[in-house]
Amino acid sequence: MGVLYDCFRAKDDAAAVGLMEDFEGGAFAVGRGGIAVDAVDLKGIEPTVTLGKLVSLVRQVDWDVSLVDLELLWSGDEQDGPWLMSLDRAARDTLASISNAQVRELSARWGRIEELAWSGALSDDEMLPVIEKVAALAQRARDAGQDLYCWCCL
Repeated sequence: MGVLYDCFRAKDDAAAVGLMEDFEGGAFAVGRGGIAVDAVDLKGIEPTVTLGKLVSLVRQVDWDVSLVDLELLWSGDEQDGPWLMSLDRAARDTLASISNAQVRELSARWGRIEELAWSGALSDDEMLPVIEKVAALAQRARDAGQDLYCWCCL
């Protein structure tokens, strides 16, 4: 069984928690009941390590567990989730800063991290769509003065 992650943007913590209630704790990357949420299905890409390593590549620093600051905002079942976390604005802004010129190199480098390449390095362009979607979401959030959130569930 894997853990699923969606990254989405919202006005503030209260709005993000409200969406958890509107979606009854369900995934955000699929619309429900006419509620539109700007979200990206990250599948198994969790925010602290895997997404954090993308942030470290963009910033050109060594990865550290504190690189992406997460705050737990909402929890369904404590053991099985779902859970809602906020990502810090520095991480949002780093992801938003990714330029088109950087995407291919980032894809190649990120596709070699242990968390993604556990059965061998990914092709250089395999992570391109994910990086493009996450960067675009972060740009829209930054430009709208919104924050990024991560929904996850077992």
